[in-house]
Amino acid sequence: MEIIPAQPHHAAAIQHIYAWHVLHGCATFETEPPDEDEMSRRINDVTQRGGFWLVAQERGRVMGYCYLTHYRPRYAYRFTLEDSIYLDPDYAGRGVGRALLQHALTLAETAGFRQVVAIIGDSANQASLGLHRALGFAQTGVLKSVGFKHGRWLDTVIMQRSLGEGDAQLPETFLAAMPNKRKDSL
Repeated sequence: MEIIPAQPHHAAAIQHIYAWHVLHGCATFETEPPDEDEMSRRINDVTQRGGFWLVAQERGRVMGYCYLTHYRPRYAYRFTLEDSIYLDPDYAGRGVGRALLQHALTLAETAGFRQVVAIIGDSANQASLGLHRALGFAQTGVLKSVGFKHGRWLDTVIMQRSLGEGDAQLPETFLAAMPNKRKDSL
């Protein structure tokens, strides 16, 4: 298995995987699959804004993808990312998701991000909940019955994981931008 940054030629495979989840799953609350052009736009948007979009492939076939994007657009959230991960159903349960998310978390930590949030579609999504728990995420909340799809109410589970020093230390980039401030006064 090879994990690499998503390229424009991966958009068709990414769209195919995501469309399956839109139509058959509850990990996403979208109800109409976006087309390939829209998926290309989303990939470009995430990477242009400083996020990460990765694909796992084997012999050129995309098995799944993971992306980390800014949790919210406001400046105060600049050290926090949100993860999303989707697998081709033929590759579920083979360690692809774990490898993708672990690689993405390493990239994010190296880049200086401090928190990653997972917004997981449905509390019945044991595969995603288990993957996130296995990689150090803790559940921080549940929004009950906030979605309705496939004839049933769906929860949203919120999980979170610190990266590096987390909130135990101020980010170095922040301190460097404010050389006249003392650390204990911030």
